Amino acid sequence: MIRKGSIMKLFNGFEDEYKKRHDKIWPEMVEMLQKYGAQNYSIFLDSNTNNLFAYVEIEDEELWNKTAETEICKKWWAYMKDIMETNPDNSPVLIELKEVFHLD
Repeated sequence: MIRKGSIMKLFNGFEDEYKKRHDKIWPEMVEMLQKYGAQNYSIFLDSNTNNLFAYVEIEDEELWNKTAETEICKKWWAYMKDIMETNPDNSPVLIELKEVFHLD
């Protein structure tokens, strides 16, 4: 299992909207994430900085990277771009974190 951690940035004042959108995540998005190997996926909010910490477990890095090519992922990014920092293609600005410790 590959553990991945990353940080994204939410715009100020959109904490409730971010949670609301994820509470009603589209079934097609969930299906795609699972199809591309996402397991044990969580996103946490630091209310002091509006940083989002995402954690997901995957089995295949190459397969996981293909999520960005799916139409549903692109549609989700477009849906979220008004409430968080994004790149020109609407993907979230993402800082990938390096795992330095793990304990089972």
